[in-house]
Amino acid sequence: MSYRELAQKCDVDYSNIIKIEKGEVDLRISTIQELAKGLDVHPQELFDFKL
Repeated sequence: MSYRELAQKCDVDYSNIIKIEKGEVDLRISTIQELAKGLDVHPQELFDFKL
């Protein structure tokens, strides 16, 4: 899925999605919820990874 496609599925601006991925902005809970909604996953799944 492209950044633009994700932006269309949730209420997050395309340019902010790029900044989020690069770690240039701090996330708000509401943004995490919107991204999860756009990806059709539970918000917890966005943080379920191994370091």
